[in-house]
Amino acid sequence: MIRVKEAVIVEGKYDKARLSRLIDGLILETDGFRIFRDKEQMALLRKLARTRGLLVLTDSDSAGFLIRHYLSGSIPAGEIRHVYIPDVFGKEKRKRKPSKEGKLGVEGLPDDVILEALKRAGVAAQASAPPAGKKITKSDLYFLGLSGGEHSAEKRRVLLRRLGLPEHLSASSLPGVLDSLVTYEELAQLAREL
Repeated sequence: MIRVKEAVIVEGKYDKARLSRLIDGLILETDGFRIFRDKEQMALLRKLARTRGLLVLTDSDSAGFLIRHYLSGSIPAGEIRHVYIPDVFGKEKRKRKPSKEGKLGVEGLPDDVILEALKRAGVAAQASAPPAGKKITKSDLYFLGLSGGEHSAEKRRVLLRRLGLPEHLSASSLPGVLDSLVTYEELAQLAREL
């Protein structure tokens, strides 16, 4: 598994699931073309770009390049890196027929092809040293009253607004995003203030 300090940006949930087996780090999805109209999501990506950098890994088709170019025009050059996958023709297992361009997306590529693309982009395998401080987990959100309890949804909405995060941030992405922006102790203090 490769530890990646940057936030890795992919197109969809299947790409995210695929990379989760290879990358130890924060992986966020653009939800395809939703990125073009979701100002909150773009604000989050800009914030993450400033604090840890972005690593963009989109499909090699025209849609992937459209998303990639949009992000490049929205994020300063020093805060974004691109991982380019080669054109591999075929069909993803979950689909009935090939994509319009006939190319495999991130979700359909073999491990070695993805790992080679990461290597070419300068993403080196790093030792899996534990991160400094306590890592924020879904369980922490529960115990801090931010999920699974009475009024937790409202508390979470207030927290997201206070941190300038999108209200539609998924529960599975929230711990990783929070871990990138605040320490566990800061999160616990914010939760007490809610």
